Amino acid sequence: MSTENTNHPHGVFCWSELCTHNWAEGKRFYTELFDWGNDDQPIGDDLYYTMLQKQGDDIAAMYQMPEDQQSSGIPSHWLAYIAVDDIDNVAEKAKQLGAEIIAGPHDVMDAGRMVLLNEPGGALFALWQGNKHKGCQRLGELNTPYWHELATRDSAKSRNFYCQLLGWESEIKPMEGMDYTLFKVAGEPIAGMIEMTEEWPDDIPAHWMIYLAVADCDDTAIKAQQLGGEVCVPPTDIPDVGRFSVITDPQGAVFSIMTSAMDDVKCG
Repeated sequence: MSTENTNHPHGVFCWSELCTHNWAEGKRFYTELFDWGNDDQPIGDDLYYTMLQKQGDDIAAMYQMPEDQQSSGIPSHWLAYIAVDDIDNVAEKAKQLGAEIIAGPHDVMDAGRMVLLNEPGGALFALWQGNKHKGCQRLGELNTPYWHELATRDSAKSRNFYCQLLGWESEIKPMEGMDYTLFKVAGEPIAGMIEMTEEWPDDIPAHWMIYLAVADCDDTAIKAQQLGGEVCVPPTDIPDVGRFSVITDPQGAVFSIMTSAMDDVKCG
């Protein structure tokens, strides 16, 4: 994929960012697990915004969580960004639809413009309008973010919010004894949604889960354990979709890996 700045289409997930309790250890875990390179960009005294890279191309980022956030009990976490064409208008619309603006919209130097939102169902996500940096430079490849899935306690409310906000289409498909919502842009699936049942612990909030494509789900899950991570959901098959596992990194951030059963992941 070309690295020149042609922004991702409106409504497509375009960037993933890890806020971690231990930047150095987190960087070691992910670069070894996914064979990523890194470019540490100074943002303060001994603080860095690290671009995580595949073959020199930016595919995600990470940074050290501030002490005040750690002391208030905020866990390490991944944050998903969605590309939009006019971030100020979309942010205003999000407020009208019941979302809370946590930060922004504001410029990130000349890279682009962002806003952090808490949507009505309680899931955090961000919007990005690229300028010099469009976001992930390699979508749909191995060892890059591949899928995003919203877990919510009110799927009807969440479906209404995102479809109104971003113009997403939705399709409900039966899957493994439940209804699974596919969100689409221009007819192409870009994300999914599941409803959190009573079996989910009360202390787990609504959230966006980031899936990374891997060549072998089982091997990657074993490697994650060897590097200090914890396998929360062991490698599991989803018929006609692929094999996935949910992993907690050594600092407590949760993410998923998937080996796709479909011929839609490039190996470059």
